[in-house]
Amino acid sequence: MKSITVKGIPETVLKKLKKRAEANRRSLNSEILVQLERVADETSPDRARLLAEIDAARSALPRLGLTSTEIRRAVRSGRE
Repeated sequence: MKSITVKGIPETVLKKLKKRAEANRRSLNSEILVQLERVADETSPDRARLLAEIDAARSALPRLGLTSTEIRRAVRSGRE
């Protein structure tokens, strides 16, 4: 297994890692490995899916005023 040295860890980050390690009953090294594995396993969000979910949520809201197109048009006209 490879080893690395991480330099310049901000004190606040180190304190948080130490607290997490203690809360999870792990060594600091084990906690760092768990966190690195968790981040390495994350996948990038599907942008199209996220935008579709946002659009669906917006559609479910009652219309309270101007549309996005109307707002952009008003902003542009104010800049002329």
